[in-house]
Amino acid sequence: MRSAQGVSRRLAGFVAGRSERHVPDAAKAAAARSLLDAVGVSLAATGLGEGTAAFSDLVRAESGHGVSTLLWDASRLPAAAAAWANGALAHALDFEDAVDGLPAHPNAQVVPAALALAEEYDAGGAELLASVALGCDVTCRVADLAGERMAERGWYPPPIAGAIGATVAGAFLARLTAEQVVDALSLVISQSTASGEVKNSPDSLIRGIRDAFAAHAAVRAVQLASRGVRGFAAPLEGAAGFLATFAGADVDPSRLLDGLGEDFRGTEVSFKAWPSCRGTHAFIDAGLRLRAEADLDALEAVELVGAPVNRMLAEPLAAKRAPCTAIDAKFSLPFTVALALVDGGVGLGSFAPDQLGRPDLLAVARKVTFRPEQAWGTPARMTSGRLTLRYGGGRQQVLEVARPPGGPDAPMTTEALVAKFLDCVAHAAHEPPEPEQLAGQLLGIGSAPSVRGLFAHLFPEPAAAARETESW
Repeated sequence: MRSAQGVSRRLAGFVAGRSERHVPDAAKAAAARSLLDAVGVSLAATGLGEGTAAFSDLVRAESGHGVSTLLWDASRLPAAAAAWANGALAHALDFEDAVDGLPAHPNAQVVPAALALAEEYDAGGAELLASVALGCDVTCRVADLAGERMAERGWYPPPIAGAIGATVAGAFLARLTAEQVVDALSLVISQSTASGEVKNSPDSLIRGIRDAFAAHAAVRAVQLASRGVRGFAAPLEGAAGFLATFAGADVDPSRLLDGLGEDFRGTEVSFKAWPSCRGTHAFIDAGLRLRAEADLDALEAVELVGAPVNRMLAEPLAAKRAPCTAIDAKFSLPFTVALALVDGGVGLGSFAPDQLGRPDLLAVARKVTFRPEQAWGTPARMTSGRLTLRYGGGRQQVLEVARPPGGPDAPMTTEALVAKFLDCVAHAAHEPPEPEQLAGQLLGIGSAPSVRGLFAHLFPEPAAAARETESW
C-alpha cells in the first residue's frame, strides 16, 4: 500500500472538529431534500417492501423502549434497533436517492443511522442536517475511491461504503473525540460486509433490506466508541485495514481526503422519478418518450445499449425477462422497459406480485436484448441508454438518453419531490396524519431546536396518538 499514514486520524480529526456552522448551507439544504425523500420512501416501504416486516416485528418483540422513532408505527425504540428496522426500509423499494456514476446510495445507510442517533442525543435539526451532509460526503468518497475495486473482488459496495459514512454521521452527532472517531471506524469495519452474490440470487430479499445492517453497525460502533471501546491504529489505511481488505493494497488512501471540507458530495445526488435501479432510468425515459408513436402489436425487437456495468440488469436474460420478486423486477431492464412501453408509467404499484406475471408485460420483455457499449464505461456515461424499437420492413424508432432526469444537471424540483413524498406516504402501512404538513416540517427541519421533540409531534407514539383520538 502506498504511504498514507494518518488518513484515519486526519478524517477523525476533521469530524471531531466540526460544528454544524462548518457545513455549507448548500450542503445542509441538499441534506434536507434527501431527508424528505428518505423518510417518504421508507414510509412507502412499510406498506410495500418485501421482507421488511420481519425487522420491525423482531425489534418490537426483543427491544426495550427508547427515544428513536420506528417509522413502521411510530413506536419508540433504542437507537440501534430503530436504525436496523428503518434501515431495512431505506432501499426496499429502490426509490431512494443515488449518485450517478458511483456504486452508492449514501442516504440509505446514513439517514436511518443519523435519525436514530439525533433522537438519542437530542440533537437540533441543523446538527442532523450537518451529520447527513458529512456522512453522505464520506460515503461518496469511499465509493469513488474503492467501489469499483470492491465489486471486482466480489463485494457489494453500496452498504459497505455507506457504513463508513453513517459512522461519520453518528460520530458527529455523538460529539466523539478524534480518538473515539478512529475507534468507531474500527468498530464499524469489524461488523460490516455485503456480498456481491446478491446480484446472482434473484429470489433473495437481501438486496432490498441490505442497509439495515450498515445502519445498525454504524450506530453500535458510535455507541461503543463513546463508551471507551478501543479500536485499531489505522482502520482505513492499515496493512489489513478497510481499504486493503475490500479494495486491495494498491488503492491510495490519501485520495479519500481530497477536497474534504470543501466539496460536499451530497449535492450530487440524483432523486428518482421511478422506483427502480438508477441504471434503468435512461431506458424508462426513452420508452416513455417513444411510446406515443410506438406500435406494440407490430413490435419485433427492443434493443438496448448501455454501460457495461448495467449488464447486471439484463443477465441472465431469461431470468430478467421474467423476474420473480419485486426487487428483481426493479433490477430488470426487460421488465422496466416493458412497463414504460405498455403502461406508460412506472410507479410504486408496478412491482406488486400480481404485476410480475402479466402476459402483456412479459410478451414485450421477451423481445428485449441488451448490448454493453465499452466506450460508456465511464462515470459520466454509466447511466446513459439507447433504446431502439424495431418493426418489420426495416422501420425503427431510436432514442438515446445521455443522462436520465433527476440528476444535478436536470434536478427534481422541490414541488416534484414533495409530490413524490405524498405518493409514497399514501402507500404506508399506517399513513401519517397531515402528510403535506409533514413534508414541510421535514424540509424545514434545520430550524428545529430538537429532532426528538419535532418527531414526537410529527410521529406521535401510538398511545399518545390514541389519547389525541388520532391513530396510526
